[in-house]
Amino acid sequence: MKKKGPFFELAKGIVKENPVLVLVLGMCPTLAVTTSAKNGIAMGIAATAVLIGSNSVISLIRKFVPDEVRIPIFIVVIASFVTVIQLVMNAYFYELFKVLGLFIPLIVVNCIILGRAEAFASKNNVFLSILDGIGMGIGFTLTLFFLGAFREILGSGTVLGFNILGESYSKNPMLIMILPPGGFLMLGLMMAFVKVFTEKRK
Repeated sequence: MKKKGPFFELAKGIVKENPVLVLVLGMCPTLAVTTSAKNGIAMGIAATAVLIGSNSVISLIRKFVPDEVRIPIFIVVIASFVTVIQLVMNAYFYELFKVLGLFIPLIVVNCIILGRAEAFASKNNVFLSILDGIGMGIGFTLTLFFLGAFREILGSGTVLGFNILGESYSKNPMLIMILPPGGFLMLGLMMAFVKVFTEKRK
């Protein structure tokens, strides 16, 4: 069996093992915060920072953690990083914090974060665990960005504050796209596209 190198660990989370579009994890924040591209980027960056931090620490302490209490310890580590991110956002990015406020603490129990801690960081060295966190974070962030951008464009005619479909469309947009049904529809289309794309490359 061919050994997987560092590049694979970094790149796998972008498409091949994308946490949202392939592994179908983290659906709550994915659908809740992606009413705009800006919100998607902010949540993605916050989750990526927690992924990198928690993966590295859990990898460092993995040999000292008894199996019987590993999950509570993993949650404490993750919660510590989430608290730091929450305080930083509250201090320096307050407008975004008000929008994402409820979902930042929920990163603690985000199955993407805990899943990578259990499935990867607890079994691999620090270097590979950091690469895994970066790759999964990039995949998560890109998914949230594109999902938020598509919903924002169709739901209001704008993206990142720029009006790209004209004033006439902005007056009569497809409002359903920034509502929950639009989120489910767009996410389903993106998942179907990735499925077709990956199947063709096999």
